[in-house]
Amino acid sequence: MCGIVGIVDAGGVSFPLYYTLYALQHRGQESAGISTFEGTALYTHKAQGLVAEVFNGETLQKLPGNAGIGHVRYPTARSKVPDNVQPFNFRYRGLNLSIAHDGSLVNTTELREEYERRGQIFCTTADTEIMGSIIADALRTSKSMEDAVLLCMRRLRGSYAAVALLNNTVYAFRDPLGIKPLCIGKIDHGYIVASESVAIDALNGTFIRDVLPGELIRIDENGLSSTQIATANRKAHCIFEYIYFARADSIIDGTLVYDVRRRIGQKLYDVAPVGANTVCPVPDSGIAYAAGYAERSGIPFVEGLMKNRYMGRTFIMPTQQQREWAVRIKLNTVRGNLKDKKVVLVDDSVVRGTTSRRIVNMIREAGAEEIHLRVGSPPIVSPCYLGVDMPTRTELIASGKEIEEVRKSIGATSLAYIPIEDLVEAIGCGEQNLCTGCLTGCYPVEINGERCSRYVVDYMAGTRQSDFSTFKTGKEKI
Repeated sequence: MCGIVGIVDAGGVSFPLYYTLYALQHRGQESAGISTFEGTALYTHKAQGLVAEVFNGETLQKLPGNAGIGHVRYPTARSKVPDNVQPFNFRYRGLNLSIAHDGSLVNTTELREEYERRGQIFCTTADTEIMGSIIADALRTSKSMEDAVLLCMRRLRGSYAAVALLNNTVYAFRDPLGIKPLCIGKIDHGYIVASESVAIDALNGTFIRDVLPGELIRIDENGLSSTQIATANRKAHCIFEYIYFARADSIIDGTLVYDVRRRIGQKLYDVAPVGANTVCPVPDSGIAYAAGYAERSGIPFVEGLMKNRYMGRTFIMPTQQQREWAVRIKLNTVRGNLKDKKVVLVDDSVVRGTTSRRIVNMIREAGAEEIHLRVGSPPIVSPCYLGVDMPTRTELIASGKEIEEVRKSIGATSLAYIPIEDLVEAIGCGEQNLCTGCLTGCYPVEINGERCSRYVVDYMAGTRQSDFSTFKTGKEKI
C-alpha cells in the first residue's frame, strides 16, 4: 500500500504536494518523493524516510513548476532498498515521464522476463518500473498517452492506481477492477488526484468524485478531461481499505470510512454482545469501531490505551521484531480506566496476532478483570497478492485455526470477529464489488495456485469528457 498524488496548479505545486503527502503519510512510511516539471526540465527529489525527513524548505524550492506528482511508500521486507523509492523517471525523444504507483502486479515476473529478452535493463525490483517501461516504450510509436495507457492496461494483471507526469501534464489511471482507491478534487488554481480525499482536504479543496475503475484522467493548464480506457463487469475494491488502511475521515468510492467502521462496531455488538464496564478502542484505527459498539450497547466508551502520536503503524513495519518492540513505545495503558474492569477491547483486525497478544497482556497487567476482544474484520486467513504485505499463510494467526485457538494464543477472555456478510453490509457496495481474497482465499484476478472469482475485462477507446457524463465508447475485446 502506498499513497500517490498529482497536482496541476498555477501557483506552483511543490509545497501543495508536500502537504498532501503529509496527509497520506499513513499509507507509507518507508520513503517519499516528488517530481515536478518546468520549462523543458523534470525535477525530482526523493529519499527514504518520512515526509518531514525527506523534504524541507530548501528542497521544495528546488522543485519548480505548476505540474507534479508525489509518492509515499510503505516498507516490505523484500524491497526496502533506496533504488525502489518513487517516482521513477524516463526520458525519450524530448519527452520527460515520471510515474508513481500504488498497488501490486501479479504478472511482474513474466513481464520483466519478456522485456529483458528484448534488451531492457531494469534498475529496481518495483512493479512501477515495469509500468513506466511499458508506457515509455508505447510512446515511441503511439500517438498519445491515452494509447500508451491502453496498451499498458492490456499487459498488466493485478492492482494499480498510478499518477504520471508527462512534461507539464499530469495523468492518473486506475485498474479496471478499482482495487486501489483514487479520487479527484478541485483546488484554487487547478486540480488534484490522490489516493484519498484527505489529501484534497489538506489543500482546502473540493472533492469531486472517485476516478472510475479503468479511467484515465488528464490534467493540464487548460483543465481536466477524462477517457474511459477499460471496463470490467464487476468491481473489486480492496476491503482492507475500509478495515484498516484508509483514514477514517476519507471518502473511498463514495463512502465515508468512519461511517463504515461505526456501523461495523454496531454490528459487532449485535453478533457478539457481552456484559462489561467499558468499551476501549485500540487507537487509532479501532476508535470508530469502538464508538459504534458503545453506541449500540450503551456501555461507556473509555480510553484505556493512550497512543504516542509520534509513532507510525506497527503493522506496516518491515520485520516482526520491530513490530513487537514498537507496541510498547506506541501504546501505554491508562490504568485508572482499566483496573478491576470488564473491558470490551475493540480493534480493526488481527493479522499476525503479536500486537493483539501484547496489548491484551498490557491491559491485564493494568488490572483488568476480563478482556473481551471484538474485531472489526473477519479472520484474515489468506495472503494478499494485491498490495498488502501479508505474503504467507504461516504469518497469519487465523489461518488454519479455530477461533478458540486464536483466543488462547492472544490470551483474551473471549474473542469475536465480525461475520463477512455483516462487514459487506456495513460497507454497502455488495460482496461482488469487493476484493475479499485475504478473508476468503478467492481472488478477483488469476493467481497461480489460488482460487479466482471469474471476471471479463473489455478494453475500449474512450471519448474524453470534461463534465464526467456518460462515456460513448466502442468496445474492443481481447
